[in-house]
Amino acid sequence: MTIYDDAWVKAEEEKRAWLDANGLYKVDDEHSSCGVGLVVSISGKPMRKVVENGMNALKATWHRGAVDADGKTGDGVGIHVQIPVKFFYDQVRRTGHKPDMGKLIAVGQVFLPRTDFGAQERCRTIVETEVLRMGHYIYGWRHVPVNTEVLGDKANATRPEIEQILIRCEKGVDDEQFERELYIIRRRIEKAAIDAHIQGLYLCSLSCRSIIYKGMMLAEHVGAFYPDLMDESFESVFAIYHQRYSTNTFPQWWLAQPFRMLAHNGEINTLKGNVNWMRSHEIRMASSAFGEAAEDIKPIIPSGTSDSGALDAVFEVLVRSGRSAPMVKTMLVPEAWSKVMTDMPKAWADMYAYCNAVMEPWDGPAALAMTDGRWVCAGLDRNGLRPMRYVITGDGLLIAGSEVGMVPVDETTICEKGALGPGQMIAVDMRDGKLYHDAEMKDRLAAANPYGEWIEKVVELNALLRDMPETAQFSGTELRKRQIAAGYTVEDLEQVLAPMAEDGKEMIASMGDDTPVAVLSSVYRPLSHFFRQNFSQVTNPPIDSLREGRVMSLKTRFGNLRNVLDENSSQTEILVLESPFIANVEFDVLVQRFGDQVAFIDCTFSVSSGLDDLRKGLERIRAEAEDAVRSGAGQLVLTDKNQGPSRVPMPMILATSAVHSWLTRKGLRTFCSVNLQSAECIDSHYFAVLIGCGATTVNPYLAQDSIADRIERGLIEGSLTDAMRRYRDAIEAGLLKIMSKMGISVVSSYRGGLNFEAVGLSRALVAEYFPGMHSRISGIGLTGIEKKLEEVHAKGWLGDADVLPIGGFYKARRSGEKHAWEAQTMHMLQVACDRASYDLWKQYSDAMRVNPPIHIRDLLDIKTLGNPVPIEEVESITSIRKRFVTPGMSLGALSPEAHRTLNVAMNRIGAKSDSGEGGEDPAHFLPEPNGDNPSAKIKQVASGRFGVTAEYLNACE
Repeated sequence: MTIYDDAWVKAEEEKRAWLDANGLYKVDDEHSSCGVGLVVSISGKPMRKVVENGMNALKATWHRGAVDADGKTGDGVGIHVQIPVKFFYDQVRRTGHKPDMGKLIAVGQVFLPRTDFGAQERCRTIVETEVLRMGHYIYGWRHVPVNTEVLGDKANATRPEIEQILIRCEKGVDDEQFERELYIIRRRIEKAAIDAHIQGLYLCSLSCRSIIYKGMMLAEHVGAFYPDLMDESFESVFAIYHQRYSTNTFPQWWLAQPFRMLAHNGEINTLKGNVNWMRSHEIRMASSAFGEAAEDIKPIIPSGTSDSGALDAVFEVLVRSGRSAPMVKTMLVPEAWSKVMTDMPKAWADMYAYCNAVMEPWDGPAALAMTDGRWVCAGLDRNGLRPMRYVITGDGLLIAGSEVGMVPVDETTICEKGALGPGQMIAVDMRDGKLYHDAEMKDRLAAANPYGEWIEKVVELNALLRDMPETAQFSGTELRKRQIAAGYTVEDLEQVLAPMAEDGKEMIASMGDDTPVAVLSSVYRPLSHFFRQNFSQVTNPPIDSLREGRVMSLKTRFGNLRNVLDENSSQTEILVLESPFIANVEFDVLVQRFGDQVAFIDCTFSVSSGLDDLRKGLERIRAEAEDAVRSGAGQLVLTDKNQGPSRVPMPMILATSAVHSWLTRKGLRTFCSVNLQSAECIDSHYFAVLIGCGATTVNPYLAQDSIADRIERGLIEGSLTDAMRRYRDAIEAGLLKIMSKMGISVVSSYRGGLNFEAVGLSRALVAEYFPGMHSRISGIGLTGIEKKLEEVHAKGWLGDADVLPIGGFYKARRSGEKHAWEAQTMHMLQVACDRASYDLWKQYSDAMRVNPPIHIRDLLDIKTLGNPVPIEEVESITSIRKRFVTPGMSLGALSPEAHRTLNVAMNRIGAKSDSGEGGEDPAHFLPEPNGDNPSAKIKQVASGRFGVTAEYLNACE
């Protein structure tokens, strides 16, 4: 028993709410990395040892979950098993009823609010009401026996009341239809609880096939906490188990896995985009399987769930609409196929092409164990970045999991051992008692429908656009005015654009950025500079886009996305491009191909004396986009070409996200594609932001015209068509590199995901036009952006200047962008160090202090708190210096000479230096003739990958 329950829970909830509102923690950043696996009887016969093996496997994965300081509270653990009908018939008898053996029985595993008895009763009423409304019979409720002594204090303090509702099917339907009705019942219950403002009601499972036992105990205590699992009559055909590891997250009872259909080890890197697209898909989602209850199951993804929970929710609705678990896995987490068609059977490639037409992949490292009640299967993502090993025993068990040896078996009886590769799966059909390996399973899935015929409706547009001779649209004075108005600089043309057009490669620049963040800059900076690309930060390695290019794809689809619950050829009535990059002539050809489906939207606003024109312009383009889609337009073209002396172009990033988010909010985004003509867009980061904001294709027309101008002046050799081909290659490689930082492989899953953080944009602006993106420090809003736009527009269209500004962003220029570390001040620092001159050091320090704010930290100052401490009470300089530590920088990031100099300097003052990765020269371990010690006191091990020797470790202090 715990003596602090309500107060602790309330304090914990308030702490988390405060952190979400004021700190770096965000609820929607929840991730996990865990241990997962399954045990299944291939024959389809229930066995006691299946349950026992599942619990033994959980005990073996204890190291994959964290433990609280109380030593007993875990991150979350659970097991998903088949309903042992005989066991629950006994429980029915204890309610005073006689079980009807001829009718299906269902069990709901329900978490209720434990300390609010009034809320408990309201929850039971809601559950019973929806069961009876569907026309089924309730045997009664059962208090699930639990042993709270094995729980830690925090797990016990947050423990829900755990009960089971026992239900009898009254309609004479088969188990498939009964499962579908139970799904509808559960979704109605969840929505009713939200409407009643009741917290704490959660249905772990509501099924006639399976049941889930889970919580925040340790892995070894699952059976001890739930005595049901230790009962000899508790048998199952399968057991799916999961040990959660909450990386930088808060564990909760209901977030423990398995979820209703799957257990997931990994992260969904495309989560934000997938959730946004699912909201758009919902407007079209209808299925004869749900009939009039189709609206009761929406929203498909409940708010507040984890990335694994969101995947499970979509997985479940696709299964309930009629697809099998292996097919849904193939749709949501497909293997790489678009670049490996020569190595893949055509039937498989056709099936994957169909899946690509239906839904965006849920991309990220994933090991999955899944069941729909008939099928039990394990599978990996396209990269295979999570392990899944399996054994098939002589007594007819398939055991698969994150590690070898999770279930002890007699090695002499093992029939087969193996490990799943990228995109592979292994499955058991429990009804027919048959095991399917990867190739057998995909052969079966590919033969289930005429996918080859269906995808004949997919139109590949690249054949239409191939080898189109490119031309320029603007030149001379008109081109120069547009370049200046778009914020182009000489540096952009020569350092950024020219290398891409000449060599097909992005420019090479040094690490670090000592220029002001965009919001603090005194010169015009494109809106893309306010966006910082997120990257994989949890347990998930980014992808190497060069080495692993086969698994990555920029394939882009156009067209009216259909009902994802259907399974027919209507979903393949789409157009496909190999890349979202479109050159000028290609764009014109596409517009002609689209015909009367195209609606052009002018993304400029008129110059006036006020500063509200940008907001009005955004409202106008939103309304025009909505009206166009409702009128039947399937292709929107957002263009800033109509700029001129009296028309200011909007930032296309802002225009794109405004339209995309508005159409998503109105349920119209899946009815159209959003194509852009952008003057500002020049580099791969700008492309990435546009696509992340929802763009389907991008035509960088002014960048193309700028390349054409350089060719005409003899600065780039060859034709414009060849130069644009190289430019496209560079942009595409850049996009793949940017996507890979988030561990995302497929551009359709990156599109609309807003995988960025805003630096210097107001929270109100971000909330309105970039919903779901973070802006932790706020910044300028529409008024500030409009002011900057009108200033640069006036320079281009209303001024006399016909020469581009120099730039100075990448290299310091006298008339260019400000840099923190400029030549004069650096020279002063070097001289001060060389001469050991404190006076010169003070001059250097004063020069740095008078710089305008460059970094965010420059806006901060020290706030004194009371009277200063007397100097005699302060530690000596020698004592303070002992705490100084150099950061661990790898050998290579710093030269050996720089490492040695830092080591000697820190040892001289009694501080510590860090060797970094890569080891250290053994000569450093011996003092030098003058007495200097060049050995780093801290030796970095870095998992012992390289440079780590016994001698190296012995020299560590």
